[in-house]
Amino acid sequence: MVRRVAVIGAGSSGLACVKICVDEGLDPVCFESSDDIGGLWRFKESPEAERSSIYRSLVVNTSKEMMCFSDFPMPAYFPNYMHNSQLLQYFTLYAEHFHLLRYINFQTTVRSVTQRPDFSLSGQWDVVTINRDGEEERHIFDAVLVCSGHYTQPALPLSEFPGYEMFSGRCFHSWEYKDADACRGKRVVVVGIGNSGGDIAVEISRSAEKTFLSTRQGAWVVGRMSTNGLPLDMTAITRLNNILMMLLPKALVNWATERALNHKYDHRLYGLKPRHRLLDRRPLINDDLPGRILQGALVMKPNLKGFVDSGVVFEDGTVEENIDAVVFCTGYKGNFSFLPPALSEGPDGEMTLYKRLFAPSLQRPTLAIMGLFQTKGPIMPIVEMQARWAVKVFTGLSHLPSKKKMLEVIESERKRNMNSYPCPRQAALQVDYIPYLDFMAKQVGVRPNFLILLLRDPVLWVKVVFGPCTPYQYRLTGPGQWAGARHAILTQWKRVAQPFTTRAVPEPETRASVIFSPWLLTFGGSVIMAVFLSRDKIIPALQGAAQILDRSKIFLRDSWFNS
Repeated sequence: MVRRVAVIGAGSSGLACVKICVDEGLDPVCFESSDDIGGLWRFKESPEAERSSIYRSLVVNTSKEMMCFSDFPMPAYFPNYMHNSQLLQYFTLYAEHFHLLRYINFQTTVRSVTQRPDFSLSGQWDVVTINRDGEEERHIFDAVLVCSGHYTQPALPLSEFPGYEMFSGRCFHSWEYKDADACRGKRVVVVGIGNSGGDIAVEISRSAEKTFLSTRQGAWVVGRMSTNGLPLDMTAITRLNNILMMLLPKALVNWATERALNHKYDHRLYGLKPRHRLLDRRPLINDDLPGRILQGALVMKPNLKGFVDSGVVFEDGTVEENIDAVVFCTGYKGNFSFLPPALSEGPDGEMTLYKRLFAPSLQRPTLAIMGLFQTKGPIMPIVEMQARWAVKVFTGLSHLPSKKKMLEVIESERKRNMNSYPCPRQAALQVDYIPYLDFMAKQVGVRPNFLILLLRDPVLWVKVVFGPCTPYQYRLTGPGQWAGARHAILTQWKRVAQPFTTRAVPEPETRASVIFSPWLLTFGGSVIMAVFLSRDKIIPALQGAAQILDRSKIFLRDSWFNS
């Protein structure tokens, strides 16, 4: 029987795992190599080996209501898109509220995680750690949750570029980048157009003499703001949109969304236009990049081909001389050195995971890898749901299919994703945000039943189906139900608005025209319908219309104004 669980890492994933283990009556023991919580989101002035590293100015690209833990909304006064220091504050609040610090062993590094000799029967693991005094300690655990992240080993492909040995400038990975101070007045090349590459290129362009952004394929660029300045993910990631995406032709949706983006700034004109369509891959989230291109501070270039003595050569044959630094935003190696090598059985040495969580090769499903995926949406709600499912599997309340079936699912999903991601390793990492959450929620028993919800609580049903797919939806019912989930959903837009209420804005002196009143429009539509139904029975029809109007007013009022 699973009782004692090792949690490796005390970042956002580790904190969620510890909390969920406690909720399920298990005994978690968390090992954190640093001296505090936060993991990736704890900024350090200098990068530390074998640990993740972020730059000083990093701001999240998912909004607070979408990325929070499902039973702990972020404070209403927090900005919708937070600086990394504010997200760290949230983790501190979360850990303190649920009393999680008592389960964490700081300055303790996990050296190895291996199966015990009787693993086929017990499913237990031997875990070797090094404590703060440098002493080796051995532990036995019934299950293991790996939450150490995959941003600790930067991939720096210098050997792929001829002439780098003779280059007089500096080459380094974004893992080492902290701020643009060292780039002031210099000529800098940034390689890679992921979210980090976009952020770093924009920041460097504000102080460098000239900044070049080199990209192999280009990217569709979207800002954090949607219509009326609302958070983009709050308006885009909805169940209604998810249904429409399944029903409408993909080519039509691509055409419409790409047209809207190009209406703001022509991606071809700006040198951004990628080879792929918008829906095929994750877009680049950046508010400032097009503006920096417009001002000439940032210059788009094709893929880097090689180096010369003091410059770089691009694939189109152009050369930029007097380059002082090249920043490689080229990703990370998703390896876990402390795990058994046999688990890395993929074609390129990567881990083969069923639903990006469980290794089919294990005789007992008592190890789960958290957060090793990519998606078009926030990461934290998915990791939290992964933890809820993993714990159910550990305790025998949820069961995995056979090894053969799991491998078939892995290969099927990889092939499907390769239509958008030709690299098999990248293809295996991709998950669809809402469908993936719903799948795991079904395994846990917390997926909302929309028919029952419609019958019992139509006001809430409207918010859940037509509004943003916020994490609170998975606390409405089933195991781990949270009494505050309904209220959190009904008040989520108030928390979005709260940070903006820093100045009293005078209301317009004239009221909106009664001609455009929704009640009048509803009533007018009912009258017209009655006339067409029967000219001889206008009065009874008008009476029916009035009843419809009354019911409509009550429903709309309850749906939109009582939240």
